[in-house]
Amino acid sequence: MTATADFEVRRHDSFGLRLQHLLHGNPVLGPLAVLVVAIVAFSIVNARFFSAANLSLVLLQVTVIATLALGQTLIILTAGIDLSAGAIAVFSSILMALFATDAGVPAPLALLLGFACGTAMGAINGFLVTRIKLPPFIVTLGTLTIFFSLNSVVSNSETVRGADMPGLMTWTGEAIPIGDFRLSYGSIIMLLLFGFFAYALSWTAWGKHVYATGDDVEAARLAGIRTGRVLFSVYTTAGLLYAVAGWILIGRLASASPNVGTEYNLDSITAVVLGGTSLFGGRGGVIGTLIGALIVGVFRNGLQLAGVEVVWQGFAIGLLVLIAVSLDQWIRKVRS
Repeated sequence: MTATADFEVRRHDSFGLRLQHLLHGNPVLGPLAVLVVAIVAFSIVNARFFSAANLSLVLLQVTVIATLALGQTLIILTAGIDLSAGAIAVFSSILMALFATDAGVPAPLALLLGFACGTAMGAINGFLVTRIKLPPFIVTLGTLTIFFSLNSVVSNSETVRGADMPGLMTWTGEAIPIGDFRLSYGSIIMLLLFGFFAYALSWTAWGKHVYATGDDVEAARLAGIRTGRVLFSVYTTAGLLYAVAGWILIGRLASASPNVGTEYNLDSITAVVLGGTSLFGGRGGVIGTLIGALIVGVFRNGLQLAGVEVVWQGFAIGLLVLIAVSLDQWIRKVRS
């Protein structure tokens, strides 16, 4: 090999290593670059894409998934996974709607009861993972079926109309007009939750324990972290977030339907993976997840405006997931 060729190889390796270290230390950069490029590209393809009305539609469409993905992020950061996220959200929405209608419970109390039920479902997952020592995949695969089945039984597979519910139940679907942009109250709640958990994960002992547990559970235990409690708190908190997503879902649909949500689990995991959170735990964050959810919404909306068939929209999202996981594997090989 000539000196010039050897120099070129070394320069290429050096650039790749620097990029690897950069993405390892800043997981948000990759997803953010993808989001910016996608917005620019789709704006060029169709000028309507960048209109305020369309951008507000994209945000509205991703609000429920982003809230679910927030809870999913907490679990994946601990090297777990939750396949019951959508089932808990939909079941919680049905329960709070039935509390407010059939049971005649005041709307604020009905909401609190629905949140409590979602939290309890998350706690069941946490108990099975931490006490019975079952793998998260198996636990949540089982509770996915259980919660969807109970949902059908309790609701008799019937939709509760928004007109039959108190206004508070559908309030999350109302929006604040900002020029041509419309910001729903559900989106505001979602953004506030992301801000809160971004702070909690970065600046509190609980957040540091979540990362430590996901990075190496045995090392965390030896360091004095009560990993069982951390894991239980994560699954319980995720259950509460799923219930909040259920409330936002009622506002989004102007009803509580037991027949939605079958695709929510995979969509929430997709948002987390695209956002740069490692499926192996210990690396990532909620801001990346928000960006990941926006990437999904931007791609689906942009491809639809470009006249791409729905089946190819799914193909594009699936391809993005494979690329994101492959990139994560490459980044994990970095040597500090």
